[in-house]
Amino acid sequence: MTSKELIQIEDQYGAHNYHPLDVVLAKGKGIWVYDLEGNKFLDFLSAYSSVNQGHCHPRIVKALTDQAQKLTITSRAFRNDQLALFCKQVCELADMDMLLPMNSGAEAVETAIKAMRKWGYKVKGIAKDKAEIITCAGNFHGRTTTIVGFSTEELYKEYFGPYTPGFKSVPYGDALAIENAITENTAAVLIEPIQAEGGVLIPPEGYLKQIAEICKKHNVLLAMDEIQTGLGRTGEMFACRHEGVQPDIFILGKALSGGFYPVSAVVTNKEVLGLFTPGEHGSTFAGNPLACAIAREALNVIVEEELPRKATELGKYFMDQLRTINSDHIKEVRGKGLLIGVELKDSAGGARRFCEAMQAEGLLCKETHETVIRFAPPLVITKKDIDWAFERIKKVLETL
Repeated sequence: MTSKELIQIEDQYGAHNYHPLDVVLAKGKGIWVYDLEGNKFLDFLSAYSSVNQGHCHPRIVKALTDQAQKLTITSRAFRNDQLALFCKQVCELADMDMLLPMNSGAEAVETAIKAMRKWGYKVKGIAKDKAEIITCAGNFHGRTTTIVGFSTEELYKEYFGPYTPGFKSVPYGDALAIENAITENTAAVLIEPIQAEGGVLIPPEGYLKQIAEICKKHNVLLAMDEIQTGLGRTGEMFACRHEGVQPDIFILGKALSGGFYPVSAVVTNKEVLGLFTPGEHGSTFAGNPLACAIAREALNVIVEEELPRKATELGKYFMDQLRTINSDHIKEVRGKGLLIGVELKDSAGGARRFCEAMQAEGLLCKETHETVIRFAPPLVITKKDIDWAFERIKKVLETL
């Protein structure tokens, strides 16, 4: 079938909860993807940072196929030979004590919310059903009913109420606002070190460190949602480490599997995850041996191929290039590592038309919040590849 035919079928039978570019991808390798007609595109989105290691990385393919021929799932009713090693590997990487595996990023956030609330009641002594979690305006932590309830984006939540209580929202980038929102019922602060979906919004220097100090001062847990920013994307294994911050909780996903399988995790210390008892939380698929084998090799690739270092070096090089573009459309170029946003002025007519024009040039990226073009290529990209992409980005932004 042709791309056009498949688009028509998807539009007829698929729910219209996304607005994808009209390209039907059928194959991928490294930084490149191909449509049904054989056209080649440079992937500058990485499935929202799921494929930091590149598409179909051969080492992860081998881990998947080897494990798929042995054992794929046991449920958590039984143990398997991959889970313990996965937990140990991630905990050592994150300098934490314990891990609770899940599947999607949203599931991991929901898991962290339960863990933070239980800690608030059992350890901090918050009165029953009074626990509060502080979040930030512009956040994106997932799509479940609880999570959209504390979103400040009306599109995400408008028809999905009533919303789960127990959340306070404060402006992003304002540490004092967090401190002023803390009460005796505050169990935790849940934050993204960079708001990727929010438009690649980078907080002021020292913000994360200040929040960590505030949380420690007031006996409040600090949870870092590193689902998009973690595992090398910004130039550190975890983005909060740019400021030397060690949170109480890491929430991980996306690149944890290199894009092969839904794998997520909540990683923290025994004081928090040690509170869970059998039957209080779980998932049939979470921690299955196929997921764990894939994730273990995905992490090995990040570490052994030094992807955080590459993100630092190439991210600076790419942003320096982007800032030379002479376009009346550009308001700001911002980013960290290879998570970069080009914000356009309102007069530019929206970011989507620029993404569509780049698609025609062989480059795939996506708009976020209407006025921002997000660039986040696989971390295995080379300087030569960035030069190739930059020529096309410059052409579109200067001539469209």
